[in-house]
Amino acid sequence: MEGHQHHHHQYQQQQYQYHQQQQQPPTSSVNVDADRFPQWSIQETKEFLMIRAELDRSFMETKRNKLLWEVISTRMREKGFNRSTEQCKCKWKNLVTRYKGCETMEEEAMRQQFPFYNELQAIFSARMQSILWSESEGGATGSKRKAVQLSSDEEEDTEEKELEKSSVRKKKQGKTSGGAGIGGSTSGNGNNSNNIKEILEDFMRQQMQMEMQWREAFEAREHERRLKEMEWRQKMEALENERILMDRRWYEREEQRRIREEARAEKRDALITALLNKLRRDDHM
Repeated sequence: MEGHQHHHHQYQQQQYQYHQQQQQPPTSSVNVDADRFPQWSIQETKEFLMIRAELDRSFMETKRNKLLWEVISTRMREKGFNRSTEQCKCKWKNLVTRYKGCETMEEEAMRQQFPFYNELQAIFSARMQSILWSESEGGATGSKRKAVQLSSDEEEDTEEKELEKSSVRKKKQGKTSGGAGIGGSTSGNGNNSNNIKEILEDFMRQQMQMEMQWREAFEAREHERRLKEMEWRQKMEALENERILMDRRWYEREEQRRIREEARAEKRDALITALLNKLRRDDHM
């Protein structure tokens, strides 16, 4: 009986471990493989970016975006593309990373290597306009201001960790300060607002730097285009001058040929006239 109970107890432990393994979340390597296989088609990626653009404002206004990625996954299934929430999230991070790497590229090379640049540019331009509008109106809440400065989900995770660390620091300060709870909360709010202001200023600095790099690249491309256009115009003028010279030579040759033909015709007419006069004299004789 004791041996039977011992075996039964081992069997229960094995079953419990099996259920615990089944309930564990998938690892990041599985997510990466799931994102890679099967690969995303161009049409599927465009549909995904359209859905992501529609929900971008919601991503800006919330910290926890798990439900939003579930909405995107559901809408992708409605369009016939079976993608999980983790696959959609990983795809977005990869697209943002590739978009940031294309800022200093030439336009033709950028379109060949990253055909979704225009879609990402439209999303971030709309986000920037929303930020500027919120600043001009001055009516954005603290949570919204913290959200609008984010440019990717990786930065959102970093921001959440910073907020958690700041909350831990505030709790430690509250324990050490004793009865100064109200003053501690006030200073914590002040530090939080200062952190938000610094983050927003850093984001604006990054945007200005990206815009400056884009302008420099645009001016370089524009200068190169002007040089090529000037070179093309010079070639066209040279070809036009050569064509005019060839036409002039052709007219001169035609004029000389006409003069020779007229001289031959005069000589022929003179010979014919001379022969006719001789024949007439012979008839009279």
